[in-house]
Amino acid sequence: MSSLSKKMVQQEGRPSYTTGDYLKFLIPSLVGVLLFMVPIQGADGITIPVAYLANQINGLLGDSIPSITVFIMALSVIGSLIAVIFKPGFILDSPYLNKLLNVSKFWVAARLLGTVFAIITLFEFGLEPIYSENTGALLIYDLIPILFTTFLLAGLLLPLLLNFGLLEFFGALLIKVMRPVFKLPGRSSLDCLASWVGDGTIGVLLTTKQYEEGYYTKREAAVVATTFSVVSITFTIVIIQYLDLEQYFIHYYFTIILAGLVAAIVMPRIPPLSRKADTAYEGTELKAETNIPSHTTPVKWGFNNAIKKASTNNSAAAVVKEGVENVLDMWMGVLPIVMAIGTVALVIAEFTPAFTILGKPFEPILALMQIPEAAEAAQTMVVGFADMFLPAVIGSGIESEMTRFIIACVSVTQLVYMSEMGGLLLGSNLPVSIKDLILIFLLRTMITLPIVAAVAHIIF
Repeated sequence: MSSLSKKMVQQEGRPSYTTGDYLKFLIPSLVGVLLFMVPIQGADGITIPVAYLANQINGLLGDSIPSITVFIMALSVIGSLIAVIFKPGFILDSPYLNKLLNVSKFWVAARLLGTVFAIITLFEFGLEPIYSENTGALLIYDLIPILFTTFLLAGLLLPLLLNFGLLEFFGALLIKVMRPVFKLPGRSSLDCLASWVGDGTIGVLLTTKQYEEGYYTKREAAVVATTFSVVSITFTIVIIQYLDLEQYFIHYYFTIILAGLVAAIVMPRIPPLSRKADTAYEGTELKAETNIPSHTTPVKWGFNNAIKKASTNNSAAAVVKEGVENVLDMWMGVLPIVMAIGTVALVIAEFTPAFTILGKPFEPILALMQIPEAAEAAQTMVVGFADMFLPAVIGSGIESEMTRFIIACVSVTQLVYMSEMGGLLLGSNLPVSIKDLILIFLLRTMITLPIVAAVAHIIF
């Protein structure tokens, strides 16, 4: 090691760190920011490097990904059944395998159901509603491949954001904003940033890891996952293009930010999120958020905490191992759940009048707000619970630009949809139930709809 690297950097009243410790913070964190947060121009529009690389892997593996994911789901079910029924020592004695495979009977059943749906869809036998173009096939050929490659890269690369001080730095900078306004620790701001430029699934994965490591309470984790794991800018562009409203993109995105900000302020203060316990994840000690001392600045305090965190990473192999475990967690724990829940939700939306009936109460509300074609738009207010893209699909035939604009904005600000986010949330260890998700979806709709409608009346 060079004499420069050995030089100790002295700071009054603080521990001393080497130049190497500073580089441990700066280099991985900058690489993480570059991969997860810096927008780039891709072939299909604005994206981020992780998403771009995921698309390249998708293109490389092509049509083999559905078969690979079905095989992974099958391994998940077989491993879970062995763990739950036979309880072998090599699984129960391994903290990682025990957590991955020794799950409750409910989750074993959900993994089994998702795998059965995936096999039926892949080989197109049995009930056609399960494998039809707009149900199981939509998931296994469109969504699951994206999740497969995103999970691969995000899982391997998440330690760059989590383990080298970046969260500590952001937390110190934004603690005075996040805590009083959103009742959250400052570090949660990074979840939102990663979601905004990347994808909501990345935000959920970040939140899950932070919760499991004791940085969030149950209430904080639930709030962050359902409020700050926002839709990526890439997906909002897809929605607005599909509804043929590209000329209103600036108005559209401003409206999303305004409505989302109001929902983020209100939701943590009302049930069900306000009633979540301020306790740590089971078996984990809660890491208290340290207040910034009066004698220093947020930047200095955050930088010091970041260096302290980064200096604890002395093994590249340990970081790689954690990344691989992240990938297996998401592949085996989440993919079958997304397939199970997403297929059920899409079958209900496609082959039953359930969402049309559920949307009926919104007709007089939309009419009261003087929104054109209220009857046609009503079901789009609830069908988004099945899949975020469904409101745009259903609403694309509506003639009124104002109504299509409102549908585009509301579908994005609702956030919770079962074909992806809902499945991810329920498949994770985050403290949210299906009842919570239904309530959160409806509450977010009722909070954001009046704001969106008011802005739409000003624009149109």
